[in-house]
Amino acid sequence: QVQLVESGGGLVQAGGSLRLSCAASGRTFSSYAMGWFRQAPGKEREFVAAINWSGDSTYYTDSMKGRFTISRDNAKNTVYLQMNSLKPEDTAVYYCAAYSRPYTVVTITQRGRYNYWGQGTQVTVSS
Repeated sequence: QVQLVESGGGLVQAGGSLRLSCAASGRTFSSYAMGWFRQAPGKEREFVAAINWSGDSTYYTDSMKGRFTISRDNAKNTVYLQMNSLKPEDTAVYYCAAYSRPYTVVTITQRGRYNYWGQGTQVTVSS
């Protein structure tokens, strides 16, 4: 079992930055690939970024590549999402999730593949 708790959301002006954190419980955190997803009102939850267990492979949705950076610190059981150059369309609830199985570059983007989810943190970007 893994419990995930996100933090770091808030209100920011367009062009600003936020750093989200996701703290995980459990001693097996380093064995999971981790992902960030987001869900805007009235929309489906979409993939944002993911990182493998060691942190040396990362994956992004094209629209966020170059603006968002995912990283992890296995010693702290924490995964991060650094978000720069934020836009109003980035407004959403952001969720972190843990993926316990072997993955492919396709499956790691699929929300149904993830085993554990956090409760989400709200990010609001004003214009």
